[in-house]
Amino acid sequence: MSSSPLPVSGRSRAAVVDELRRLLPRLESHGDAGRVLPLGLTAIDAHLPHGGLAVGALHEVAPHQHGDTPAAFGFLVALLARFQPLTQPVLLVASRRALADHGRPHGHGLQQLGLDPARLILVETRNDKQTFWAVEEALRSRAPAAVGGAATSLDLKTSQRLHLAAGDAGLPLWLLRPARADDASAAATRWRIGTAEAARDRFGLITHTRWRARLERCRNGRPGEWLVEFDHAAYRFSLAPPLADPALPRGRDAHAVRRAG
Repeated sequence: MSSSPLPVSGRSRAAVVDELRRLLPRLESHGDAGRVLPLGLTAIDAHLPHGGLAVGALHEVAPHQHGDTPAAFGFLVALLARFQPLTQPVLLVASRRALADHGRPHGHGLQQLGLDPARLILVETRNDKQTFWAVEEALRSRAPAAVGGAATSLDLKTSQRLHLAAGDAGLPLWLLRPARADDASAAATRWRIGTAEAARDRFGLITHTRWRARLERCRNGRPGEWLVEFDHAAYRFSLAPPLADPALPRGRDAHAVRRAG
């Protein structure tokens, strides 16, 4: 990765705020909490209010099970990378425990998911309380294009505070939750992500990362589940072929199709 993590533990809050202000200079233009960002997939965007992800809001991503955490993190990175402008940094704040079993983000992996490592500011905290504090400071600065976080626990009151901070800033906040996350939250959406076999070329190299993505909760929208893939060359989402093809008709029509075959 192009830069080392900015540690929070062992430093005064004033020192950390000064460092964040240096890395995230305040911008003149503020975000718009009413904007949405379509994923570009009609099948999924139709489930989201106003046809896209709310920009000024808290969104959650959680793995189906603990072993799916790297997949869930990759999905979160691919989403963070979509937020413009590309000249603004993306901030990722993670406590030591949140990604302890899976290592730190790797520059090559970030690049494959569309996020230029040079855009990323990685902040490592001692605990969840420091994570949420650093996230709020970043949102108040209104300087990043998007903010991501990883924490081991989140109560309803804290989620409400983070959601309001994201709305006030008009910036997207994506929070990686653990697999056990099923509690009440103020998040606009919660995505449950599982691993899926990647698409490969004739040399065995991965061309499309795939996820089993379930929109578990969606305020003013509809839940759904899809097999989603990400094109590493075009940096865009699509449905994996089994779900992109029209489904066979059911019932009497399906019987007729089988007979005709």
